[in-house]
Amino acid sequence: MFTATENGLNEPRLVTETGLAARIAAIAEPVLSGLGYRLVRVRVSGRDGMTVQIMAERPDGTFTIEDCEAASRTLSPSLDVEDPVPSGYRLELSSPGIDRPLVRMSDFERARGHEAKVEMAVPVDGRKRFRGEIEGAEGTNALLRIAGAEGETQTVRLPVGDMAEARLVLTDALIAESLKRGKDAERAAEAADKPIQRAAQGRARR
Repeated sequence: MFTATENGLNEPRLVTETGLAARIAAIAEPVLSGLGYRLVRVRVSGRDGMTVQIMAERPDGTFTIEDCEAASRTLSPSLDVEDPVPSGYRLELSSPGIDRPLVRMSDFERARGHEAKVEMAVPVDGRKRFRGEIEGAEGTNALLRIAGAEGETQTVRLPVGDMAEARLVLTDALIAESLKRGKDAERAAEAADKPIQRAAQGRARR
């Protein structure tokens, strides 16, 4: 299951932004951490004039609409004060999504068995682009099983700190796991709510 752990709240991101996105990330990360969220990635695009997209998550990997609203309310004043964007922009808070970016060592460990696409900032054996099954992490490297030229497979070690971009590939297996995780969360919420409901009914009868 792909979830974050509480003790990973302060785990550093090794795949980071450059330029304007990096300046925004430097402002956003401590603010989000103070709210109990982890910054995943910052994107700046020309959509709707200019859009600043900030992906974040709770330590358990969730990020609800309420979390988006709370983070946005707190981040907006900080960004206004620091003013890293030279023009008007639209701020967008979101969860990382199912085909999430992989930015921390633990991301690769927890995504073991799923497919990923990786673009390296620094080439490995003359290559910059890789796609294959994640086999976990070893030291500061992500382990990726890729197909060779003649159909055989091999495991490559990719330094996470040298990656420009890494994200999960949206596959049937990944979608199925996400749906199962959502159902498990719903059942857990219902189970936690039932004792409260029974207690309330008992008080009403008295």
